[in-house]
Amino acid sequence: MGKLFFLISGEHETLPVSEVEAILKAEAFDYRIVDSLTQVLRLEADPNCVEAIKARSALTRVCCKEIFNCKDSLPEILANINSDNMDQYIGDETFAVRVRRVEGITPEIDRVKLEGKIGGEILETVKTSKVDLSNPQKTFFGVLTDNRFIFGLKTAEIIPKPFSERRPRRRPFFHPTAMQAKLARVMVNLAQPKRGDLLLDPFCGTGGMLVEAGLIGCRVVGFDAKPHILRGGLKNIKHYGTKLEGLAIADARYPPISKVDCIATDPPYGRSASTLGTKTRLIVEDFLSAVGDVVPRGAKICMASPKTIKIAETAQDAGFKHLESHFVYVHRSLTREIVVFERT
Repeated sequence: MGKLFFLISGEHETLPVSEVEAILKAEAFDYRIVDSLTQVLRLEADPNCVEAIKARSALTRVCCKEIFNCKDSLPEILANINSDNMDQYIGDETFAVRVRRVEGITPEIDRVKLEGKIGGEILETVKTSKVDLSNPQKTFFGVLTDNRFIFGLKTAEIIPKPFSERRPRRRPFFHPTAMQAKLARVMVNLAQPKRGDLLLDPFCGTGGMLVEAGLIGCRVVGFDAKPHILRGGLKNIKHYGTKLEGLAIADARYPPISKVDCIATDPPYGRSASTLGTKTRLIVEDFLSAVGDVVPRGAKICMASPKTIKIAETAQDAGFKHLESHFVYVHRSLTREIVVFERT
């Protein structure tokens, strides 16, 4: 177990932390949350977990091995640099120092000047090291948040651009109900599949959930009741190189499959979605009644719906254990509830 910290997205209040935890659970890493600050999550965990977070997460930005944390005062920060044995983190190597200030935190310390001060102290402490701001061998990374300064050695950075490149309007087939790639990836992670697991999306539509699951190494299968939407979804799935275990025109209330490892799905709702004349709540109720025998005990289901449907209550009434809910504002008439529940 090592001390780690993650700079996480500020796009949502609760989803980034839950996504990190879900990945650690899916990959069977032991961990303990030390502190949850604004856009910073501090953990004790196996350092090898960073590779899993880097490969899977949509809402984590930077992963670091923590060196120290302290109050956000310049004297205390520099005192910690001097007191820590920096030579155990860098030797005859080049380095850069990067400091990030969490948006909305009162600016009492100049970020750029702080980078220079820390870099100077490291040079004084480890005289064999050299600064290289363009292509450093190592990067020290600090975050100013909640009157604290968290400092460490950067071990991974996650670039969000690929998710933007997979946004619905960039796909070969577009439909206005399609979920953004980033949120689809988060939902897949909340279902806690591991590489090689079979993930089902019974309302797969344009295929976004299946694409994101395939990109992290899951086997995928999908159903949809609308043939033309399914054909469009197949175009998207092929475009991103996702290997399918199966894709079928089917009513999710009567799933033509016997066993899957987990489910991540976004049932139809709203004006642009077709529910075949049935209310979304009834579709969800019927689906949950039918799917109990399809997933094993302990399996996770992550589902989205308008918060007015109260999907968590529906799942509990169907005999599932409600684990967590997150609310995502979409527009004035729609706030999604992202729900995770477990087959007991």
